[in-house]
Amino acid sequence: MRLKPYRDTLALPGIRSLLAVATLARIPIAAGAVVLTLHVVTDLDRGYGAAGLIGAAFTIGGSVGAPLMGRLIDRRGLRLVLVLTTVAEVLFWSSAPAAPYWALLVMALFGGLLSLPAFSVARQSISALTPEAQRLPAFALDSISTEIAFMSGPALGVLVATTAGPRWAMLGIGGGILLSGLGLWLLNPPVRAAHEAPITAGERVPRRSWLKPRFVAVLLVTMAATLVLSGTDVSVIAVLRDNGELGWTGLVMTLWAFYSLLGGFAYGTMQRALPPVLLLAPLAVTTMLVSLGGAHWWLIALLLIPAGALCAPLITSTADAISRMIPAAARGEALGLHNSALTVGVALGGPLAGFAADTLSPPWGFVAVGGAGALIALLVLPTELRRRRTEARPVDPTATAATATAEHGVAAAPATSGVASDVAPPPAEPAVGEPAVPASAVAASAAGELTAAESETDRKRPPVRQFRPGDHPDEPRPDPTAQGDTLHAGRP
Repeated sequence: MRLKPYRDTLALPGIRSLLAVATLARIPIAAGAVVLTLHVVTDLDRGYGAAGLIGAAFTIGGSVGAPLMGRLIDRRGLRLVLVLTTVAEVLFWSSAPAAPYWALLVMALFGGLLSLPAFSVARQSISALTPEAQRLPAFALDSISTEIAFMSGPALGVLVATTAGPRWAMLGIGGGILLSGLGLWLLNPPVRAAHEAPITAGERVPRRSWLKPRFVAVLLVTMAATLVLSGTDVSVIAVLRDNGELGWTGLVMTLWAFYSLLGGFAYGTMQRALPPVLLLAPLAVTTMLVSLGGAHWWLIALLLIPAGALCAPLITSTADAISRMIPAAARGEALGLHNSALTVGVALGGPLAGFAADTLSPPWGFVAVGGAGALIALLVLPTELRRRRTEARPVDPTATAATATAEHGVAAAPATSGVASDVAPPPAEPAVGEPAVPASAVAASAAGELTAAESETDRKRPPVRQFRPGDHPDEPRPDPTAQGDTLHAGRP
């Protein structure tokens, strides 16, 4: 396996420190959902449905807040947002243990709205720190660090909650977010590249210039990815519980995450990124095939290999695609929407798989979420095919010539049937032994005049003249500058 892309990427200034701080910042965030659930069920003596409402409120707030915080970063810079969100999250996690259920429900909504944007900030900074040629391995490393955070965060949260209690786990999350926000504030990673306009320039990009069908298609693929992943999570638990093999859940989940790590690492060594929809389709199909292994835990673990290996590459491809298509002045808001799509997918996948498992049978959870992913892939496929046709369409040479002449301050009119061009075409390559004509002579002949300063060689070649129908060869050529806008518009 080629490791040079990773070595080159990690050698870039600021990348190592960014990935290290971002990984540590994501661990307490990843632990938040499971700790809130245990707090509602254990400390508040409520059911799992009530705990799900708390999680839904936090998810809704986060989905709305991520693009708002991204837009604020685009307008005012990173540090202001870090201070605002860090203070808000510390207040939430320090006061939530003492709040009654209905107050906690409202607080969760605002806690999600002002949550620390560690995920989107890391991706935005990667876009600023890496050239496009090295962006793919950088986003692959980011996906790997996300997998590490979600492998360790929930496990650590459960450990603290089951030993010291959920309230202490919530206070620990608040302390972890405080340290994370402080670390990001001190690091202050750039959100604009050196060649891009700084935030202080006040550049504004209208949404209609980038909020286009292709961007929406990438968001749909992003949502479908986490829908399939969160639904797979629930389906694995449902199948193993139904088989009486619930004790193997931790091992199966660990192997699944390990497959994702390997897949993300391999994807980062590729020379060219794949379109996200081309990764979503096989992920959806291979997830449906996992339903065939419902009889044994080890068979599920084996069938999860292809689906797991596509998890991190798919998330990597969506972040990479957005970073390339969005202008720098709107990158924060766009990546905030990307984070919202990830969150919405997680919120939809679990209930969909659970409904299929309850109404049909546990293995049907894999079929339900995989089928939903396949439908979304079919929905966005026309957009990808349209983009490919546009990129493969041959460039109109007339339009290219007009663009080139306009850039140099010279207007060119395309030749049409029966009408000669106002500007003579460039002369053909000189034959062997024939002296080359300087560029000055070519320009002069196109205008119909020769200056007295031309060399004897230039005079050997008669000026190239072209006439419209009806022009007499002996009549003087009209002055092009006298034609005004008619010449510049390319009209005869």
